[in-house]
Amino acid sequence: MQKIVSHLWFNKEAKEATALYASLFENSKIGSVTTIPNTPSGDCDIVSFTLAGQEFMAISAGPNFKLNPSISLFAVFESEEEMDAVWEKLVESGKVLMPYQTYPWAKKYGWLQDRFGLSWQLSMSENHKLEQKITPMLMFTGGVAGKTKEAIAKYTSIFSNSNIDMTVPYGAGEGDTEGFIKHARFTLAGQHFMAMDSSAPHGFGFNEAISFIVNCETQEEIDHFWRALSAVPEAEQCGWLKDEFGVSWQIVPTLMKEYMGSGDKEKIARVTQAFLKMKKFNIAELTKAAELG
Repeated sequence: MQKIVSHLWFNKEAKEATALYASLFENSKIGSVTTIPNTPSGDCDIVSFTLAGQEFMAISAGPNFKLNPSISLFAVFESEEEMDAVWEKLVESGKVLMPYQTYPWAKKYGWLQDRFGLSWQLSMSENHKLEQKITPMLMFTGGVAGKTKEAIAKYTSIFSNSNIDMTVPYGAGEGDTEGFIKHARFTLAGQHFMAMDSSAPHGFGFNEAISFIVNCETQEEIDHFWRALSAVPEAEQCGWLKDEFGVSWQIVPTLMKEYMGSGDKEKIARVTQAFLKMKKFNIAELTKAAELG
């Protein structure tokens, strides 16, 4: 099981959006679809899916949170034909954020927001030869612009098998505040991430529409990540937390996948009612709810 899983929040479109995404990349598929009844958002569809061999999750849970470009998915390509095909599918009824063309740093690059609101950066470049096909990219804007270096230092201190792989600061006259991070790559629990600063007046920032699930085997692990990451008490709910930079995380026991994917509607309902009362997940209480039947 992947340690950190990107989680996408949609209004009602999780199944439609993930079907599109899985159709675009090799080694991709829809894993499971589970409906959780009687949540504060009503009945919610949870989709487990794989893109280019990487695990993702998505949920249809109402219009509470809206996707924006503060977190995008950065996809790399070796074939221009493949890249063109993916761009054409994603940009349909979507919005171009940076034109799809040649840039000094890339043979071809473009940034778009698809029709479901998810942002993608597509690149074919000698500078972007990455082990992962798709990498989450965090853009620190607004009140956290200039915090990239601090944030990735904190994240890499929390997770084992982590490292800051590269940071490229803006120089004088390069289009943003000198010393802000133009591009950073870092590894958390063996998985690759990117980050950057932007002081432009974007009008958006991090929110719960994209969060990162941290899969935990033990209560001790849950307690560790909760202590290390949670910085906004009012955001703590159902295993969700928000860190000091505004990024949302879900600290989740691995057994939840077994319980919620069991197909046993009564068990799913019992576990759901148990976790809806929690802030930080309690494995003992979840197991008790699951085993009541």
